[in-house]
Amino acid sequence: MLRLVQHSRRCASQFKILGRQPNPVSSPHHFTTTTSGSQPTRLASPPPIQVGFTEFSGRGVFATRSIGAGELIHTAKPIVSHPSLSSLHSVCYFCLRKLRNQNQSPAQNVSFCSEQCREQSRVFFEVEKKSDWSAFHEYCSTQGLKYPLLVKRLACMIISGVTSADALDILQPTTLSSSMIALMEKELHLLRSTFADAQISDEQMAFLTSQWYTGVLARIRINAFRIELAGESYEDLLSAAAALIQAEAAVGNAIYLLPSLYNHDCDPNTHIVWVQNVDAKLKALRDIEAGEELRICYIDASMDHNARQTLLYEGFGFKCRCSRCMSDE
Repeated sequence: MLRLVQHSRRCASQFKILGRQPNPVSSPHHFTTTTSGSQPTRLASPPPIQVGFTEFSGRGVFATRSIGAGELIHTAKPIVSHPSLSSLHSVCYFCLRKLRNQNQSPAQNVSFCSEQCREQSRVFFEVEKKSDWSAFHEYCSTQGLKYPLLVKRLACMIISGVTSADALDILQPTTLSSSMIALMEKELHLLRSTFADAQISDEQMAFLTSQWYTGVLARIRINAFRIELAGESYEDLLSAAAALIQAEAAVGNAIYLLPSLYNHDCDPNTHIVWVQNVDAKLKALRDIEAGEELRICYIDASMDHNARQTLLYEGFGFKCRCSRCMSDE
């Protein structure tokens, strides 16, 4: 399910990273602010979480107060997202919401669910729609690749000035083999040539080096989430069932900042859901005590012990030592 998120170092300042397990925040109430000649303005309370360091798993997310089962802990918007190639014409090109009344962009035959989504994507989409992505998409399709689509979107955001080239640096990277890096050279060449054919200058593409490309993919590979939207109606459920049969349940993939800091547990106390669009919702699966680490499950928790261990090691590079795995369940 790939792992959760980030939004550049500017976003990290919202969550204090400590060298020890964080102390609970004393008050969960709303903050207020007052301006001259006005009534106090009520602001939403911050999420009841804090980032700290765990004993064995590096960074982690901890509860700053008691959290009840079923409580919405926080939501998260992606740093970067992209529809799957099979969903390009059935979901919003920006928020991945399933389309009902299409608001199509003739330039690339993609659609937005609203003028708001069109406007939010306007700057980077101006860069993206200059290029002919058919060869790049065809290569990704024939090779079964999905993460280069996220890199494509991120590169367009960087070229347009929406974000910086180091936007994903805060995330933990995986180790890439020499053979994997060699295969990525083809993807990088296609990406650069597609931009070059659209008259994107070498100066604008200066960041787009082999080191940058492999570094970004090393982070995306273990931090990206498959976006599978929950059905809102009977028709949605039927469509989802048909998609599952065709192995096309995911409408896209996304990278987040804070959700990427959640560690794994085969018996998690938190889960992540997507209801209408790419905005992630983190919810408590059971009662959680103040100071307790919040953990999600990266894989299908119904698998047996050996299958879970194999998938986690091959996909995420670690052997799980959660209580369930230690008891061989």
